[in-house]
Amino acid sequence: MIYVEGYQNTIEKVYRTGNEHVFAFWDALTPDRQKHLLQELSHINFEELENLYALTKKQVIPMGFEPAPFTGLPQTPEERKDFDNARAIGIETIKNGKVAAFVVAGGQGSRLGFDGPKGMLPIGPVSNKTLFQIHAEKIKAYEKKFNVEIPWCIMTSEANHDATVEYFEKNKFFNLNKDNVFIFTQNMIPSLDENGKLILETPYSIFRNPDGHGGSLTALYQSGTLSKLMDMGIEILSYFQVDNPLVRIIDPVFIGFHVKRNAEVSSKALKKAYPEEKIGVFVKFSNGRIGVVEYSDLPPEKQNEKDEHGNLRYLAGSIAIHLFNTHFIENITKGNVTLPFHVAKKSIPKYSPEGKIHITGYKFEKFVFDALPLTEHNFILETKREEEFAPVKNKTGVDSVETAQELMINLYTQWLIQKNIPIPKVVEKIEISPLCAVEPDDVPATLLLPQQKEVYIS
Repeated sequence: MIYVEGYQNTIEKVYRTGNEHVFAFWDALTPDRQKHLLQELSHINFEELENLYALTKKQVIPMGFEPAPFTGLPQTPEERKDFDNARAIGIETIKNGKVAAFVVAGGQGSRLGFDGPKGMLPIGPVSNKTLFQIHAEKIKAYEKKFNVEIPWCIMTSEANHDATVEYFEKNKFFNLNKDNVFIFTQNMIPSLDENGKLILETPYSIFRNPDGHGGSLTALYQSGTLSKLMDMGIEILSYFQVDNPLVRIIDPVFIGFHVKRNAEVSSKALKKAYPEEKIGVFVKFSNGRIGVVEYSDLPPEKQNEKDEHGNLRYLAGSIAIHLFNTHFIENITKGNVTLPFHVAKKSIPKYSPEGKIHITGYKFEKFVFDALPLTEHNFILETKREEEFAPVKNKTGVDSVETAQELMINLYTQWLIQKNIPIPKVVEKIEISPLCAVEPDDVPATLLLPQQKEVYIS
């Protein structure tokens, strides 16, 4: 057993749990790299890892479920009145400074052929503005519209944190109050090999993976950001993912229904376009709780099941847009209740005497929608795909930059049509800056479009 003053407890845990192989290259390491390895090991909860490895052997018996009830788009005068009432409540809640935004932005743009944080991906169809800039300008527009400052929480990853902070500082936080922008990192958790042991990524570091979007709630608490928000009087967090440029970050109607229904978590849903669409569906489990079943876990017979009208029964798809009460987040992050970990068997890079090889191992992550079954009260609201869902997941094809920009152009065009603003035939691309409008009613009725192919309305 090696001996290093100040780290002996950690070293003993490593040996006691059968992980002494992580010291295989110890003698060849510089003192700084030896210290780096020991510091990483000192932050590992070995008891938790034992419990996680036990999950890989546990047979999960899925609970029965039915489609979850949800509030659809208004069709009758009475329903429209209900939506108007929700909007009024939402506006009052926002104006009273009770709402903050929360974006999950830990991803890199590598799958999209972009070198850097995904939030820095240029997405504006005419302006070439980045995802981060568009989201920031929306928040700025909401602040002006409702005459209130809106805090913004941004969860990064170890891989992109420094680049994200530097980007915001360089752009002066896009005119937001920098004291209200909280940037913090996601938690990382070690992966395990098939024998439940740690994996070396380099001779002096352990292979770890982000703990999933469900870990965002824990990171919010552990970073101290949740406490700051609650001290500021924030009661509701509007959660979204960075790769969706159409998201309505601060939606008065959604917020109003959340307050009216006394919900702890609320979610937006859209009707699935086809049975195999790769989005989870909202369900009601046999214990009466609401939750989400991933598309990969939905049996084919349920995936294709139809109701008496010929519509899909499992119709309400989850698009990772939620509202969370801050007190609810506090309860599930500081107490004994926590979101469950899910196991994924993956190919994992491992450092060996021959260099880097790939082995089969286990990654562990949490899903944010697993918070739903922990609630006493939740609410699901339908939204329109063309108005609020343009994810950028792939380099080409479905859910790519090209399809997202097309959806953005179509939405802005519809806004102009709704306002009876003439669009010259020569126009091929339209982009409306959030600083001009975040919903169609904000578009100036006197707007005149120039005779050119690409039009940017600022």
